Amino acid sequence: MIEDAELLARAEALVAAFTAARRTIATAESCTGGLVAGLLTAVPGSSAVVERGFVTYSNEAKAEAIGVPMDLIRQHGAVSAPVAGAMAAGALAASRASVAVAITGIAGPGGGSAEKPVGLVHFGLAQREGGIRLLERRYGDLGRAGIRCAAVADALGLLEEAIRG
Repeated sequence: MIEDAELLARAEALVAAFTAARRTIATAESCTGGLVAGLLTAVPGSSAVVERGFVTYSNEAKAEAIGVPMDLIRQHGAVSAPVAGAMAAGALAASRASVAVAITGIAGPGGGSAEKPVGLVHFGLAQREGGIRLLERRYGDLGRAGIRCAAVADALGLLEEAIRG
């Protein structure tokens, strides 16, 4: 669980804004392991907003739970923009949410390469109105906890963009 006061305040504002707009959220998380859903559900009243969350840490979970094609994972790797977009679209399709945010990355300390270093995180945001927004971040080696916390902050940023329209 994240104990960051600024992130919690942002989550509270998101829950209030999504509640007022009568919109809901689904999450599909890999490297953050449910931290975004956990932060949002720490807010009283979040049951009106958080429709469901998927923790799809393995490639098989991405395919089975939210329909990410294994061919896409094999072609681009699990940590890639196409997979992040497919995760967001898949979470939206597998839920009744208005918006789905997805995160896949390399939190370290191992698992990185020259092409995909530790700290690389891809995000996807899908909305019922259509369109998928992709975001790539290269945080560097902030340590596992630092990378995951930074990824949560950027996922909240995507949700903030979505609710502002």
